[in-house]
Amino acid sequence: MRDVSAEFLETVRGSHQMAAQAIVCTTYQDGVEPDGTTVPILAGDVVVDGTAEVRSTLDLTVDGTAMWPAAVDSLLAPYGNEIYIRRGIQYGNGSVEWVGLGYFRIEAPEQDNIPNGPIQLTGSDRMAAVVDGRLLAPRQYLSSTTCGEAVADLIGDLYPAATIEWDDSTASEALGRTIAIEEDRYGGLSDIITSRGKIFYWDHRGYLVIRDVPDPSDVVFDIDHGRGGVLVSMKRKLDRRGIHNAVVAIGESTDDGTPVRGTALDNNPDSPTYFYGRFGQVPRFYTSPLIVTVAQALNAAQSMLRKETGLPYTVNFGMIANPALEPYDAVRIRRRDVHTIDTLTVPLVASQAMTGTTRQQAATLLGAL
Repeated sequence: MRDVSAEFLETVRGSHQMAAQAIVCTTYQDGVEPDGTTVPILAGDVVVDGTAEVRSTLDLTVDGTAMWPAAVDSLLAPYGNEIYIRRGIQYGNGSVEWVGLGYFRIEAPEQDNIPNGPIQLTGSDRMAAVVDGRLLAPRQYLSSTTCGEAVADLIGDLYPAATIEWDDSTASEALGRTIAIEEDRYGGLSDIITSRGKIFYWDHRGYLVIRDVPDPSDVVFDIDHGRGGVLVSMKRKLDRRGIHNAVVAIGESTDDGTPVRGTALDNNPDSPTYFYGRFGQVPRFYTSPLIVTVAQALNAAQSMLRKETGLPYTVNFGMIANPALEPYDAVRIRRRDVHTIDTLTVPLVASQAMTGTTRQQAATLLGAL
């Protein structure tokens, strides 16, 4: 969960005045206080999906009076300008505590009623540029190249001023094997990071964050109903599709090295997805030339399994908006069931509830073979 004050978390549970802001940036910036032009928000939302390549997307409607991008350098033209979005709470003293939702590249302006009707804008976070930015020629990284150097090189072509934030010393580890990335910049980046058992995304500050999967038992917020509650609506379903109870990570050797293998599995007999239980054995396989030791293979396998840990029991909910929540946050639903957030839709107007989907956490022990 993004850092907010205790007052914010308390106020969001009661009657309060929300605030939302869209700032168009014509230069590359990061941080939570960018310089730019504020445009009035008529409607919109930010969708955050922890399972998607592009984690955050924007759907925004703004006042279109004399704003249609008729020239290349127009404010809302889709040629590189970004929109910084934030939502917050305005307190009684007039101050606003903001929660950033990220920087979004303008993708497609649309206007149904010309010349001054509202303009609908779609946007994507900075990962969209990484997905789009395929390499023009193969790129080789020697085995002595560190993970941090390889990531910085792949990102630096697109965003020379990018802030890349690792949560530990993994950036200083050598790749351990010489690799070549043919065309797929995003795929190469993902392989480097995933093989180290980490996830990555552009966060609300515009930083590329590389981190471990959050602890699914560390509950950060209660989504409950009744007095002081935030739960507005809820529906649920059981669906085992897409659930794995084991991950096998394999080091695919591109030289004379011996391939290594690490296996993580749900090894708790009391878990409903116990690997040797009635749920059945449903392994997932991941192969990477960057896995060169058994320890790396096991770390990657455990990390990938941790992302999928949970019952095939999903909840769709509507709640009073708390924009500080993020995918992979653990929340308690109705004061008893612990779930992990998969997706969130954060509205930018007060009349709409925030919606999301979750997976219920199971009592799982990550065993290893």
